[in-house]
Amino acid sequence: MIAELGLAALWLAAALAGLQLVAGSLGLTARGASLAAAVRPVAVMQGALGLLSFTCLVYVFSVTDLSVKLVALNSHSMKPLVFKVAGSWGNHEGSMLLWVTVMGLAGGFMALVEKRLPERTMLATLAGQAFVSLGFYAFLLFASNPFERLSPAPAEGNGLNPLLQDLGLAFHPPTLYLGYVGLSIAFSFAIGAMVTREVGPAFAKAMRPWVLGAWIFLTIGITAGSYWAYYELGWGGWWFWDPVENASLMPWLAATALLHSAGVLAARNALRAWTVMLGVVAFSMSMIGTFLVRSGILTSVHAFAVDPQRGTFILVLLAIYIGGALTLFGLRASTVTEGERFAPISREGALVFNNVMLSAILGIVLFGTLYPLVAEAMGAKVSVGPPYFNPMGALFTVPMLVVLAVGPLLRWRRDSFSRVGRRLVLPGMLILAGAMALLLMGGIALLPFLGLALSVGLAVATLLPLQNRNLRRTPLAVWGMVIAHFGVAVSLFGMSSESAFSVEKLVAARPGDVTQVGPWAVKLDAVEPVAGPNWTALEARLLVRYGDDGKVMRLQPQSRSFWAPPQQTSESALLTRWNGQLYAVLGGEAPGAGTAGLGRADSRWQLRLWWKPFAPLIWIGGLLIALGGLLALIGRVAADLRRIVAKDKIAYRRERQGR
Repeated sequence: MIAELGLAALWLAAALAGLQLVAGSLGLTARGASLAAAVRPVAVMQGALGLLSFTCLVYVFSVTDLSVKLVALNSHSMKPLVFKVAGSWGNHEGSMLLWVTVMGLAGGFMALVEKRLPERTMLATLAGQAFVSLGFYAFLLFASNPFERLSPAPAEGNGLNPLLQDLGLAFHPPTLYLGYVGLSIAFSFAIGAMVTREVGPAFAKAMRPWVLGAWIFLTIGITAGSYWAYYELGWGGWWFWDPVENASLMPWLAATALLHSAGVLAARNALRAWTVMLGVVAFSMSMIGTFLVRSGILTSVHAFAVDPQRGTFILVLLAIYIGGALTLFGLRASTVTEGERFAPISREGALVFNNVMLSAILGIVLFGTLYPLVAEAMGAKVSVGPPYFNPMGALFTVPMLVVLAVGPLLRWRRDSFSRVGRRLVLPGMLILAGAMALLLMGGIALLPFLGLALSVGLAVATLLPLQNRNLRRTPLAVWGMVIAHFGVAVSLFGMSSESAFSVEKLVAARPGDVTQVGPWAVKLDAVEPVAGPNWTALEARLLVRYGDDGKVMRLQPQSRSFWAPPQQTSESALLTRWNGQLYAVLGGEAPGAGTAGLGRADSRWQLRLWWKPFAPLIWIGGLLIALGGLLALIGRVAADLRRIVAKDKIAYRRERQGR
């Protein structure tokens, strides 16, 4: 019954999305003006029905209702409750339902609170949001029904992929989806502004909080996903340029450019065409990434042959939304006036330069992600990985970081490097000193060398906008900018240090053997069997010590065996210090160990050990970037609220005087 209620709510939400589209479109005309008042309430109700539908899906997963096909394929009665709930979005159909739910809630919230735009632009924006939602509703209802029943119900379910049974990954997809759908609001704003030709500061101010919120969630989602892959997969790396990783990075790159562009338009009435175009591109990247991941095209370009209906839907939606929006931009671009002009050497000029760099990096990632798929469709196997992405990306990342250090110090409209040159002496000296120290050390590859040298200077340069300010009165938006840019420097230092100084050891150890990895002495004490709620494991007990005088600590990596579905996973063990991280993975019994078996003194076990100097800074920097965005968002929203309250007070006084 709950599944039928969820399906009915989904159908009603789709119907309301159609009504929202029709009423919003007709409300822009003289004949349909009477329908305009219905658009906002319909958007709110659509979001509520979407939430009801997704709640029903979570319920059938939490009680393991195996008569629902999706539950039978992706859950198991013996799973911990948190992973039962996570199973509701850890699959194709559930993730698409989560997408439309968050989109409906975002549209409803926008309809409730957004009062700054002209009503015509708001109607066009809500109609655009409904148009996007309709495609997803159709995709769910006709090609990916999450509430399909099984008759008879199986005695037990297949279970969730063991790699996904992790608390970090349980919350990673919803975080990313909040970011993706936040960009759908920016897309709708861009469509609405182009339809009504209202591209100006008011449009940018209305769109900016949504872009900033989406960017924060994308940053957190990518950071969490990177750390999950680092500790869960047992490969010792934090980024592999995997297509799934790239699918989340591309919207973030576009959103970063859009965020800065919208800020310039809101503050200085410039970059109008840039902002509209990036609003379209950012959501287009979200759609490409989401559909690449969820359609199965990444595992095989022949997946469409397995499910031609779903593949056709994907291609049609991509063509309609991306192609339609870019066509509209092409038709209306000439009507978008240039806005205020500025000199190349100015803060606007620096932002435009970095937007160009971000767009170039986005193009590199997009090409590197799609090219192997196109090649495979033509019968050729091509692998694109770090040898392509790292040097090509660095060509644009390095100058972008240099401008990132200088840009916040420049004045709006017009400035000169001679004025800010004195303030950059200290960062420049630190970069040179760091470069000289690294050269003396030797043995460091070019890219880590550049990253280490630049990160130190960038960290200092990002703090210079606070110089000569009253820190207590400094706006939150400025604090947010400084902390986010400082987070970039912190992450860059962690990435470069991990790449330059990591030490790896692969050994076959007997109990009692000691292995040296970097400054750590690692002793294999024992390997013992343990059991969990839906798995059994072999667990190594490692006794580790830092240097000669360090305290002995314990690490316990595991090799787990799940039974629903059957799969072997490696659970790494991490020990974090201020200057790095010790990383341990237990493999199987070493080849050539004979029949010694578990518990025998002469058993040998494969151990993979890493010492990764300053690696945690990669994710600490990511969290700092997100924190900076959050502070900026709070500051912007608070400033908008103060302006609204001030206007209301003025209107109230005028009304009293009129009486």
